[in-house]
Amino acid sequence: MVKNNNYSAKDIEILEGLEPVRKRPGMYIGGTDETAFHHLATEIIDNSMDEVTAGHAKNIYVKLNKDKSLTVTDDGRGIPLDKHPKKNKTALEIVMTTLHSGGKFKEGTYSTSAGLHGVGLSVVNALSEKLKIEVFKNSTIFEQNYSKGKPLNKLTKKGKSKIKNGTQVTFVPDKEIFGKELSFVPNKLYNLCKSKAYLVKGITIHWECDRSLINRKDDTPNTAKLFFPDGIVEYLDSETKNFTKINDKTCHHKNNFDDDKGKFEFAIQWHNEISEFKISFCNSVLTTNGGTHEQGFRSGVSKSIRKIAKFKNNKLVASASADEILSNASYIVSVFINNPEFEGQTKSRLSSAYIQKYCDISIAKSVEDWFNQHPKASNSILTFIEGKIREKNLLDQNLDVGRQSATRKIRLPGKLADCTSSKVEGTELFIVEGDSAGGSAKQARDRNFQAILPLRGKILNVKNSNTAKILANNEISNLLQALGCQRREKYIDKDLRYEKVIIMTDADVDGDHIASLLLTFFFCEMPNLIKNGHLYLAVPPLYKLTISNQIYYVRNDIEKDKLLKNLKKGSKIEISRFKGLGEMMAQQLKETTMDIKTRSLIRVTVPTTDYKKTNKLISNIMGKNADLRLKFIEENAPKVKNIDL
Repeated sequence: MVKNNNYSAKDIEILEGLEPVRKRPGMYIGGTDETAFHHLATEIIDNSMDEVTAGHAKNIYVKLNKDKSLTVTDDGRGIPLDKHPKKNKTALEIVMTTLHSGGKFKEGTYSTSAGLHGVGLSVVNALSEKLKIEVFKNSTIFEQNYSKGKPLNKLTKKGKSKIKNGTQVTFVPDKEIFGKELSFVPNKLYNLCKSKAYLVKGITIHWECDRSLINRKDDTPNTAKLFFPDGIVEYLDSETKNFTKINDKTCHHKNNFDDDKGKFEFAIQWHNEISEFKISFCNSVLTTNGGTHEQGFRSGVSKSIRKIAKFKNNKLVASASADEILSNASYIVSVFINNPEFEGQTKSRLSSAYIQKYCDISIAKSVEDWFNQHPKASNSILTFIEGKIREKNLLDQNLDVGRQSATRKIRLPGKLADCTSSKVEGTELFIVEGDSAGGSAKQARDRNFQAILPLRGKILNVKNSNTAKILANNEISNLLQALGCQRREKYIDKDLRYEKVIIMTDADVDGDHIASLLLTFFFCEMPNLIKNGHLYLAVPPLYKLTISNQIYYVRNDIEKDKLLKNLKKGSKIEISRFKGLGEMMAQQLKETTMDIKTRSLIRVTVPTTDYKKTNKLISNIMGKNADLRLKFIEENAPKVKNIDL
């Protein structure tokens, strides 16, 4: 690489219009994988949902067409068509081609909204090979066509519409951005529509999909009218229908927050089985990583149950943690608030600080009232939680979970996809983050000797936590059950259920953070597992290079540069950077990261002579003292050449 010492104004690049979206799609939709691809549909449907929640629409029509384009229609007000007072363009064209434009910035236009017109819509436009927008005004159709964010024609009147007022968007995501392999998955879109229909009372979502696009083994209907008068209670019941319920009647409540700050609704059910169905929404948007509303909900529920337990002299439940109270619960919490603040454009996590307190206080009162009104259910739930805590305490004292043992004392975690081998020798446990990576890993594994354990989000930082908090954490409990060898001084190497324990996380900053938390857990809680050579790190590729129809996977920039250096002049090169495991097909994950013939693993070791030094380093970085962490960063930052931000 030639070093250029001249740095002037001509080196400053200005990206106009929607160019930033096409150049860096990950900043707007989180990547270019299947999840990001489907996020385009979510953005358009959310715009229609905003018309519903604002009281201007009652119907949304979602149609997956034979050519694999998607059409979303609503009977709302329709995007304005008149000329904008500040620009010599129609309001529609501004919304379609300008980031941070739209009616949701102005107070009073929408009291609660899922997205911002002109952020979601303009981003979808930028990333679409073709997009047609039709606006219905007084039963007249006005149409405009776009390609890759640019208008192909002026707004044109097209005759009469069946819907008096509304908006219709038909689009095909751009193959240059997402590749040729991706297309909309009917089941994903159908489930998205169902979840939206459950959330808002009075809405009907009309689903339609061309029959040729539905897999014969798939139970997705080609047409459906989605209307659920019982809302999230009906939603929760459908998701827990195969569970053994502790309380026959679902704990459900909805109300407004004080001070006109919005409204909340929740439904919660306890059952014998450990549940991962714990979801939250803000303004009808699924917040996959939770946020302040879910934190407030969990705190409020736990607080009220501890209060009732204390009143009933149930000391064990009165001092229980939120994880202990909610590990066997399924719940849905939904809030509608003004001006929500999300982390990132994909809105996966709510960060509005004030809402945690409002949810905590309001939901605690609602749950307490419900428990007092349903004494039979209240007693059943308290007794059940108490039993689960005693079972967990017994587990910590005497853990015995041999893979094929007929006398095992507890069930293995529900999310563990175990291997079939009855021997420990040669077996491997892959620890992955989330259901998406877990699903790919399960498809890529050799089920004879490879097991998969997906963890939900970031594991607890054990360096910041006491023993009670560690044992109460659901993810750590699942991990301990899967490993079977107990912890700290009770660790028994011969009871470890797998020969290799492999941490397999995404190749981005979040993945590194999760790997760091897991390494901290094993170093602090299971040092002998490391000492005996059982812990490994997987090494997924960072890049995929397609050179003259040959595919190469490389693990770092050095390998990439070395490969490119030896190329013949004029070679056609395509470089893709994997952000995470979710972007990889199962076959790619198998070939590059999981197949014992082709993969690389890093064994984690701590030499005995360096143990104290390592312990001090982990304490400084992962401990509670922020000053020591800052000092470490200041001392070591100059040594870092490449930082992935």
